[in-house]
Amino acid sequence: MRKKLRVAAYAVCVRDGQLLLARSPAPDGTPEWVLPGGGMEHGEDPLDTVVRELDEETGYRVEVTGLLGIDSSHRTFRRRGLRRPVDHHGVRVVYEVRVVGGELRNEVNGSTDLAAWHDLDAVPALTRVRLVDIALKLWHERPLDGRVFAPPPAGPGA
Repeated sequence: MRKKLRVAAYAVCVRDGQLLLARSPAPDGTPEWVLPGGGMEHGEDPLDTVVRELDEETGYRVEVTGLLGIDSSHRTFRRRGLRRPVDHHGVRVVYEVRVVGGELRNEVNGSTDLAAWHDLDAVPALTRVRLVDIALKLWHERPLDGRVFAPPPAGPGA
């Protein structure tokens, strides 16, 4: 089995009761909402990663206002045909950010196709990845150890 470690940085950006999210296709092609952010480049600091990714995916320049926590995800992905399964370990650093410049726009030729603000109370009804719920719990609870548990959302984005 092939092993893969992915370290990424994501942002919780709340303004006027709304959360900034980006839309990305799930493995089956279904659009789902994700936190803006993404994988670190070799040698890159996670804080620099989240700032770069926000600019790429949303057009906003942001300032990091806090470290909310770290989420660790370990799963095995089965692959089709004769390809070996992948033992995937994702380490996701979650920051709180605020917009300091730029204008909202969609990413072109990237991993997301739409960036939008969503009312916080409407987020549970969205098709979203589990990290959105984890990050919102981190934002609300601000645990000293930077860890929370959030059950998977119902539906395709789980």
